[in-house]
Amino acid sequence: MVKLNKTKKEKKVSVTALKGSVYWKQRYLLMMLIPAFIYFIVFHYIPLYGVVIAFKDYKFTEGILGSSWAGLKHFKHLFGLESFWQVFKNTLVISMWKFVVGFPAPIIFSLILNEVTNNKFKKCVQTVSYLPHFVSWVVLGGILMQLLSPSTGPVNIVLKALGFDPIYFLADSRYFRGVLVVSHVWKSIGWGSIIYLAALTSSDRQIHEAAMIDGANRFRLVIHITIPEIMPVITIMLILAVGGLINDDFDQVFNLYNTAVYDVGDVLSTYTYRAGLVDMEYSFATAVGLFKNIISVVLVLGTNMICRRINDYAIW
Repeated sequence: MVKLNKTKKEKKVSVTALKGSVYWKQRYLLMMLIPAFIYFIVFHYIPLYGVVIAFKDYKFTEGILGSSWAGLKHFKHLFGLESFWQVFKNTLVISMWKFVVGFPAPIIFSLILNEVTNNKFKKCVQTVSYLPHFVSWVVLGGILMQLLSPSTGPVNIVLKALGFDPIYFLADSRYFRGVLVVSHVWKSIGWGSIIYLAALTSSDRQIHEAAMIDGANRFRLVIHITIPEIMPVITIMLILAVGGLINDDFDQVFNLYNTAVYDVGDVLSTYTYRAGLVDMEYSFATAVGLFKNIISVVLVLGTNMICRRINDYAIW
C-alpha cells in the first residue's frame, strides 16, 4: 500500500510538473510544428531508404527490393571514370569561387546598409536587392542570355563602342565560371543580408557611442565592435556555407550551360541528372549523389569542430 501511494504521488507530481513546464504552456504553439515534422518525415527521412539503390543493379520494373545486389560496383565504376573527376574538379572550383566571393558579399552589404541613415533610401535598396531571390533561374537565365548576347546584348554593345570585340560569355570557357559567380552573388546578396541585418539590430548603441567619444571612426567601429558582435551569426553561416561547397546550384548551371562549356561548367548535379534521368542509370546516379552527401557531412562536421576550437562559436 505504501508503494502504491508513493507511485500515485509521483505521478501527480510529474503531471503537475508537466503542466507547469514551458512546453505545456506553449503547447498550442508547439502543435504548429506538427506539419513541419510530417513534411520532413515524409519527404526527407522516408526517402532515405532509396539510398540502397546505389548498392543494387536497380531496374524500374523490379523495384528496389526485387533488384539484384551489386555492392560497391557502381562506386568503383564511378571512381574509375575520368569524366567524373573532371566534373568533380569543376564543382569544387565553381563552389570555391562562389564561397570566396559570395560569402562575404552579404556581410559587407549589410554593414554598409546598416550605416545608411536615410530610412526611405535604405528600404528602397533592400527591396531592390531582395527581388532577384524571388525570380527563378529559368527567368534569370533568359535575362542573362539577353544581356550577354554577342549581337544584341547591352554588355557587348558597350564593348563594341569601346573598340573591343564582342564576347559570347555563355559559350566561352574563359568567362563562363565568372558569369556563374557574378550571377550567384547578384541573386543571393540581398536575401543573404537579411540574417546579418537582423543581427545588427541587436547591436548595443551605447558601446558605439562610447567608442565615438574616444575618437573611433566609422571604419574602426565596424572592425572592432560591429563585426565581433555578429561573429556568432557569421560563424554559423560559415559552417553551413562550407557544408554546401559540394552542393552546386543545379538550376543555375542547367539554365546557363551548354555543350561548348562542358569542360568548365559541367558539375555533379548536372552530371547526375544526365546519368539518372537521361541515360536512366539510376544506381550510378544514386552513387554520385551519396558520394556528394557524404563529403558535405564531413565538411560540416570538420568546420564545426574547427570553429569551436578557434572562437567557441559553433552549431553544437
